[in-house]
Amino acid sequence: MPQPIFTVTATDSSSSARTGVLRLPRGFVQTPVFMPVGTNATVKALTREDIKEIGFEIILSNTYHLFLRPGMDVLSSAGGLHNFMGWDRNILTDSGGFQVFSLAPFRKITSEGIKFRSHIDGSYHFLTPESVVELQAALGSDIQMQLDVCTSYGASRKEAETAVRTTTMWMDRARKRWEEEITKGGYGGQFFPIVQGNFFPDLRRESAERVITSDPPGIAIGGLSVGEPEQAFYEYLALTASLLPQHLPRYVMGIGTPQYILTAIEQGIDMFDCVLATRNARNGNVFTSKGAFALKKSANRLDFMPIDEECECKVCRSYSRAYLRHLFKSGEILCSILATFHNLHFLHDLIKKSRQAIVENRFQAFKRDFLAKYTEDKNEKDDSL
Repeated sequence: MPQPIFTVTATDSSSSARTGVLRLPRGFVQTPVFMPVGTNATVKALTREDIKEIGFEIILSNTYHLFLRPGMDVLSSAGGLHNFMGWDRNILTDSGGFQVFSLAPFRKITSEGIKFRSHIDGSYHFLTPESVVELQAALGSDIQMQLDVCTSYGASRKEAETAVRTTTMWMDRARKRWEEEITKGGYGGQFFPIVQGNFFPDLRRESAERVITSDPPGIAIGGLSVGEPEQAFYEYLALTASLLPQHLPRYVMGIGTPQYILTAIEQGIDMFDCVLATRNARNGNVFTSKGAFALKKSANRLDFMPIDEECECKVCRSYSRAYLRHLFKSGEILCSILATFHNLHFLHDLIKKSRQAIVENRFQAFKRDFLAKYTEDKNEKDDSL
């Protein structure tokens, strides 16, 4: 039986929200926690010093992308992913299952594993549950994910059943190989299996039961945020979370809007990640306490206020909307850098305030007040000069 890596430190009496501490190889991580995505061994547009300055204790990288480029020979020669990128805090690595899922025309799934064609050079590769564990152990992942089969919203029941069956089989194989890697010594990362089941309640229950039976250190909820309506996301997030043990950390993959994050926290989710904050920043879209908006809007041309008057990040203290709009319209790289720093700071601050609200037993009020103020800007398509 693996040693517990998670302790719940506070709960909210009117919801399932909780705070906790994850004990990982490279330090403690306070939860709930948002993990910036560093797919290619970097969080786009920011240095590792930027990420530390904001306060992140863990980031996410992707096994699929790193396996293809720069390649395991480079990463092994560097002494692992942490040494390669100069990051001394924790890293969670995605198995690559979702990336292969997105390459539907270029992959074939069998009981043994996944054959896929590289999006970089067209070369063919084959991943198995065991090889993915070995890759992540070689990377030095502090939390590694199992190889799974993700299905899209609208998939048939037969497809969802096959995906659950295959994911469960792969979980057992991956778990065995992970235990072998731990036994060999030199690797101490944790292993999270993934609950699938698409949008069929009984398949979600079946998958969750099988995952729980494996006695994992933590559990990931997969198959959400795959194109489903918002209400379906909320419904199946709540259902799946209700099936999971209270003492294990819970991770929902691929959610990054304030609405989804706060709803996940309300349901007792401890970990989440998404590329949205960094991708939107590169496209000139930023979060504010009054909602997201586009820097390119003509209204910002003579607006010398900060992005968000309530934000205390260095971007909001030093730069105006007018200046950032100018950078964006001029195609200057600095806009991506500043907007990315702000967006990640905004989400990190939202999580910190959520944790404090849970400790003070007022999370529901905090969520209600935040969302009442936070409204999406409907005029983002304004691209006038």
